[in-house]
Amino acid sequence: MGTVLVLGGTRFFGRKLVELLLGEGHQVTIATRGQSGNPFGDKVEHVVIDRTNASDLQALMANRTFDIVYDNICYSPNEAKAFCDVFNGKIGKLVFTSTLSTYEIDGAVKVEEDFDPYNYEIRMGDTADFTYGEGKRQAEAVFFKYAKFPVVAVRFPIVMGVDDYTERLHFHVKRVAQGEPIGFVNMDAEMSFIQAEEAARFLLWAGQTSVEGPFNATATGAITLQALMNLVEKATGKRAKIALLGDDKIRSPYAIPASWYMKNDKATMAGFEFSQLDSWLENLVQHIAQQYA
Repeated sequence: MGTVLVLGGTRFFGRKLVELLLGEGHQVTIATRGQSGNPFGDKVEHVVIDRTNASDLQALMANRTFDIVYDNICYSPNEAKAFCDVFNGKIGKLVFTSTLSTYEIDGAVKVEEDFDPYNYEIRMGDTADFTYGEGKRQAEAVFFKYAKFPVVAVRFPIVMGVDDYTERLHFHVKRVAQGEPIGFVNMDAEMSFIQAEEAARFLLWAGQTSVEGPFNATATGAITLQALMNLVEKATGKRAKIALLGDDKIRSPYAIPASWYMKNDKATMAGFEFSQLDSWLENLVQHIAQQYA
């Protein structure tokens, strides 16, 4: 049994990670803004903090240490640097939730070497100073430069699940079911995805093994947006109304101009076994479609 801190952890794959940790008997502390409540009750210690406030982090870590910290809510280099300043010497390992967005959308399948955080020029700033992808790139670079503890940067693609609060996949199913148009840019573009349960299992694995550095974590395989919409049509029994481009109201959250997906070979070789994308995606689409039948 170990001591584990999860920054975030009350929603979606963060919540599933905490459930896995509790199932293994770990002593878990979750630190959140308190806006989503505490679904675990007295099974965890719940600390309400502002992740962007260094003083809150200092108060959290006063006279305590953790074996593993999972940071699901760091989005900028300033936040990463404050984390290092406070947590250096007090934790055994950090697992940082990063993203496919660290890679350019250029049609090429992505491997970890396509973004090198160890030699990336650091520009300090807050979340508002960067795009989402650049903020994560900068955060990775800061962690790998200033952390005095092992760091794993887990690069997830879009995470899918019935309980996805962003409802990105739901958006497509709902609009097709209701006969509303969806805007795309390139229907032949391929994407990769991961299920929330698998994302949680990967985070657990990354914390408990000796791996360090950046790791792509995605279900094996990719799917074109056309093929994805075919699954939605099959599940809803309706024909999708596809508009090229379109305004913000109808534009798909997956409206990318070129293929944007990654390989998981590095993590596979390190010992993690991923699912096949086509083994669960159709079932997930059908499950969501039942909500709009």
